[in-house]
Amino acid sequence: MFRKVLVANRGEIALRVVRACRELGIRSVAIYSEADRNALHVRHADEAYLVGPSPARESYLNIPRIIELARRAGADAIHPGYGFLSENPDFAQACEEAGIAFIGPPPSIIRSMGNKLRARQVMKEAGIPVVPGSLHMEHSLEEEAKRIGFPIMLKAVAGGGGKGMRTVFRPEELPAAVEMARREAASAFGDEALYLEKFLEPVRHLEVQLIADAYGNVVALGERECSIQRRHQKMIEEAPSTALDERQRMELMALASRAAKVIGYQNVGTLEFLVDGDGHFYFLEMNTRLQVEHPVTEAVTGTDLVMDQILVAAKERLPYSQEDIRITGWAIECRIAAEDPFNVFLPSTGTVLRLDLPGGPGVRVDSAIYEGMEVTHHYDSLLAKLVCWGRHRKEAIARMRRALREFKVVGISTNIPFHLQVMEDPHFVAGRVDTSYLERKRPVRISVEEEEEAAVILAALLAREARVRPLAFPLPTSRWRLRAQRFGYGLWEPWRWARST
Repeated sequence: MFRKVLVANRGEIALRVVRACRELGIRSVAIYSEADRNALHVRHADEAYLVGPSPARESYLNIPRIIELARRAGADAIHPGYGFLSENPDFAQACEEAGIAFIGPPPSIIRSMGNKLRARQVMKEAGIPVVPGSLHMEHSLEEEAKRIGFPIMLKAVAGGGGKGMRTVFRPEELPAAVEMARREAASAFGDEALYLEKFLEPVRHLEVQLIADAYGNVVALGERECSIQRRHQKMIEEAPSTALDERQRMELMALASRAAKVIGYQNVGTLEFLVDGDGHFYFLEMNTRLQVEHPVTEAVTGTDLVMDQILVAAKERLPYSQEDIRITGWAIECRIAAEDPFNVFLPSTGTVLRLDLPGGPGVRVDSAIYEGMEVTHHYDSLLAKLVCWGRHRKEAIARMRRALREFKVVGISTNIPFHLQVMEDPHFVAGRVDTSYLERKRPVRISVEEEEEAAVILAALLAREARVRPLAFPLPTSRWRLRAQRFGYGLWEPWRWARST
């Protein structure tokens, strides 16, 4: 077993890894940028080192500096978390060359699956269905588009996270879309290469969680539904999915396990699939890291994926087999982010003045947020992951509604009211979702009267906090245009969905 693990990340995932290390009796080493000096992962780790200035490229993406700190601290392993360097084969290679274990798959697998076109080829050869589209770079995009027919989806070969993606519905739109996608791909990944796939709609986006050890044991831990997305970024996930019956579930898990065995996969990973209305599965991509949404799988399987991936990286055998896995109950995760859902989801920055976290049966909050925390523009807007488990989907939704109303963040805008609206939407409640779900919806602003009522309540709350009379505050008017979600005191009740025109 490792003696000391450096966590090459920040925020809630860094804190989660630190806690897993403590339970395993492993000392943890945190790294932090100038902006994260007071972060919770820094406070909870056994040791902490300044990695660099606030910009990520000078700190959390600085491979030589991270390796240097790992050596200085005497760490014998590095956990990359997710994001940042978690799927960077050069980072995994640098760890290997430094004699430090990388808690993830080998560099060769990261490199192979990171090239989306290569991943499609590998899966096709393994007999895994793939979305119709490019398999070789030598074919021109125009020829491929003509062959498979419009609409098509342009994607970056080195891509992920929705970068370098464009949907093209007509041939005349293709040249401009290719130019924009190449420019975005080059900026995000340093590689402008593109490929294309047939654009399928309506479809569901499902993914299968895998874990594999160094001895050929592969376990599939069920599927997650990830169809509620905005610009290809997942916002709400649940496990299991309402799209599958038990026969389809077993079929999908078998496909994912076969793919993992074909490529010789090790550690945690996720295979993503599209599922059409006829129940046909199509391989989309493989993520060679821990996913943001892994807690919903943990909730319904009783596993600890972070602890298990550390054990697997230390060359221990998986503590369970495929036959041991049982899906129990239902879990839903809402990504709580510092964004204004009623202003095109613009990021929000500022100081967290007040924080109330939800609790109670079946409620889990993975977060590194605290009162007094400065939310800056330097990093991803994710603040917390709110996970609710129930004996069935109806109970999980009810708990999520209750937990969202309890979750209060004062000082910055959050997307909590957006999540509450989804939980109350009849289509979501009935499980009728697909990847275009959010495109058909838009939030409706509260009325002037409701805004004024929200402002009055806020003034009273602030007065109570400051122990002064409410009359010390100016009377609110509609000109304040106060957004209830900014103040986090459950004032979003009047907001409801409406169909886009």
